[in-house]
Amino acid sequence: MVRRWQQLSLDHALACVPRVRPLLDDLAAATLPATPGRVNPGRGTTASGERGATAPSVPDLGPAVLMDQLTVLVYDACAAAPDPRVLADLAARLGDLRRQLA
Repeated sequence: MVRRWQQLSLDHALACVPRVRPLLDDLAAATLPATPGRVNPGRGTTASGERGATAPSVPDLGPAVLMDQLTVLVYDACAAAPDPRVLADLAARLGDLRRQLA
């Protein structure tokens, strides 16, 4: 997937960023501890309307490093959850994402 991403034009990569972000956020939420008092951009507040503990957000550093971020989070997710069902789901999501980049 990284090689395919590197082959995309900048315009195409920018258009594909919204397809990658949900996977990054899900992987971050699954592998990183919540940060008390921090609300992620676009995630709002807690159900009670307070600024509470939320899953950490992956910073948007642009399309040039997006695949590096994904690589690190995939590695962390595989290390944190060696359950074959979780890994199979991750592989399926990565495959779907790769097909969307075509």
